[in-house]
Amino acid sequence: MPKYDERLRELEQQLRHDDPVFAEAMSGGTPRPPREYRRRTAWLWISVGLAVLGAGIAAGDGLLIAAGLVVSGAAAHLFDPQRGRLHGRNIPGSPR
Repeated sequence: MPKYDERLRELEQQLRHDDPVFAEAMSGGTPRPPREYRRRTAWLWISVGLAVLGAGIAAGDGLLIAAGLVVSGAAAHLFDPQRGRLHGRNIPGSPR
């Protein structure tokens, strides 16, 4: 069984390296979602895009409407937890 313990230790070290906040929450017994499922920036960009869209509608400015739609559409991709993967392959520099 020492091989099993060694593999667990390696996994723990890798987890601490990849997402230290999640690893600390796991060891402390306080649940916290992993980094891939934290979507704070996605909600921020969606709200910015919708605010620009609303301002464009209120002002009747087509450029603001288009900018709001583009920002909101681009922010929608941030909600995908697997956005760093492409057909089962990892893209270098993306989260696992």
